[in-house]
Amino acid sequence: MHRLSLPSSPAVPGRGATAPVLLVIAHGSRDPRHAATVHALVRRVRSLRPGLRVETGFLDFNAPSVTGVLEGLAADGVRDVVALPLLLTRAFHAKADIPAVLHEASARLPHLRIRQAEVLGPAPLLLDALERRLYEAGLTPADKSSTGVVLASAGSSDPEAIAVIAEIAREWRRTGWCAVRPAFASASLPRTEDAVRELRAEGVRRVAVAPYVIAPGFLPDRIAHGARSAGADVLAGVLGSAPELARLLLTRYDSAASARTRVVALSA
Repeated sequence: MHRLSLPSSPAVPGRGATAPVLLVIAHGSRDPRHAATVHALVRRVRSLRPGLRVETGFLDFNAPSVTGVLEGLAADGVRDVVALPLLLTRAFHAKADIPAVLHEASARLPHLRIRQAEVLGPAPLLLDALERRLYEAGLTPADKSSTGVVLASAGSSDPEAIAVIAEIAREWRRTGWCAVRPAFASASLPRTEDAVRELRAEGVRRVAVAPYVIAPGFLPDRIAHGARSAGADVLAGVLGSAPELARLLLTRYDSAASARTRVVALSA
């Protein structure tokens, strides 16, 4: 049986207790920009909370691996870890890949308590980060009422993740944008270029594309290509190491770190 500690109800940490280590889990990519962006984000998290030990592990392509980091922490005598998926939606990686890796590590490292934090999205801080990137790309708050935005995510075959992106678009529209349409770089429709053209056909004067992705790579490049090919007026950068994203990581960490735990058993 594999055992893994997962968040349950809130609790107040004991006085003098050592804070759990934060392990940020990124997907990984052959594109070197991906790892560089993840490390920049983690550096910002460390700068916001200097006393917290923050480590980074990758599921694929990059080193160190999640398993390798956990083994190193156990060797250092660490007893408590919050594993935080660097993911914007709760899709396959959050539901299957990461829990499987953590359960396997927990079985081999019985003295290490591992808690998986919630994924980053949805959250108001992510909307703030998206707007930051749009403003950096040249828009101003005064442009909202005349600008349609394509919320371009990586895409997923998970219906829950697709529904969340659509709801984020509806919620963001309520903050004053002329229109907000979801789009996907893979697995789902519409594509970024189709959403841009749809807004144009509806008479939207200015169209901006906001990538709902954390780091550069193949799918973000596809989003950018679609935006340019369809003639979008503004293309924002990826979320990257935006301050809002770093603050959100700590919010998710705090929620998991302050929770009591229950032991979940999985069949080996």
